[in-house]
Amino acid sequence: MKQAYLADGVFTGTGTLQEQVVLTEDHQITGILPAKSLPSGYDVTSYPGCWIVPAFIDLQIYGGNGKLFSHSLDIASLDATYDYCVSGGCSRFMITMATNSMENFFKGIETAGVYMASGKKGLLGLHLEGPWISPAKKGAHLEAFIKKPTRDEVMLLLEKGKGIVKMITLAPEQCDDEIIQLLLDHGIIVSAGHSNAAYSRAKQTFQMGIPAATHLFNAMSPLQGREPGMVGAIYDDPKVMSSIICDGVHVDFASVRISKKIMGERLFFITDAVSTIREGYYQHIFKGDRYTVPDGTLSGSCMTMISTCRNAVQKAGIPLEESLKMCSAYPAALLKDPFLGKIQAGQYANFNIINLQNLELVHSVFY
Repeated sequence: MKQAYLADGVFTGTGTLQEQVVLTEDHQITGILPAKSLPSGYDVTSYPGCWIVPAFIDLQIYGGNGKLFSHSLDIASLDATYDYCVSGGCSRFMITMATNSMENFFKGIETAGVYMASGKKGLLGLHLEGPWISPAKKGAHLEAFIKKPTRDEVMLLLEKGKGIVKMITLAPEQCDDEIIQLLLDHGIIVSAGHSNAAYSRAKQTFQMGIPAATHLFNAMSPLQGREPGMVGAIYDDPKVMSSIICDGVHVDFASVRISKKIMGERLFFITDAVSTIREGYYQHIFKGDRYTVPDGTLSGSCMTMISTCRNAVQKAGIPLEESLKMCSAYPAALLKDPFLGKIQAGQYANFNIINLQNLELVHSVFY
């Protein structure tokens, strides 16, 4: 079916076109034209007061709609997480598992592989946050499973996780250079996080090729006058990207704004969302605007990507176009995926329609 979507503007991922229509057919975008040039034969839907924008991407989410993947490790949890993502305008997600047993990691890999092979939508792969992290910066992670990696363990994980494990958060000071290089050579997106690394060690591993860092400020050595720490190393490297949680709880909105000024297009958003779970290794309790573990330690957000974008504009003072890029184009750049994060002819039909007045999600078209 030929569909046409008409709005006040189309944000393509690089700029905004006024009074344009997006044409789609068979799940693909076939063109973007001025509204007055709309050809015949299309089923037209108009969205006054709205923009058409690229679908969002979440590279760190644990679950949604009452399901936590690492707790149940089943397809139903992935389905629930995808539905949660869709409710916030996110068409692609990286399901995440916190520091855990290798047995559970392998089960998670198996389940994610079945989901992806079945043709179900949305899942980019598995993000392992741990277990090779710093006990001093464990946050809500279980210390009993934290360890330093061995080459044999890494090779086994790479073998079992081939094509499924796409991203690993680790503490650079916990890993030998050989291990980091091994992961990079196998195409893993290595992200520095849950780390107490000194500036010098963080800088060294960024120069080795670590391309990213995990949830800026949270569970990492801070920027200080005599020791710039992980935060300072991230700020100082012109290539390293970092995720950040824009909920005003994990990070103050002023810190989001300041970091954006320093990092520019290197900063992107994640939700780090979890769901209420009251049994198992990772129990998450909803506290109104956040989740904590039973001892009160902050453990995750209750954000969606559209609420993240809205916070960025309304509370952190980041312009709308930049906020949209931080939800789409910039994580797509880290993934090096040319088919995501933009709206242009030949791309998949993956876009949202958002109301400009309140930045609410009006409709989504996902493939």
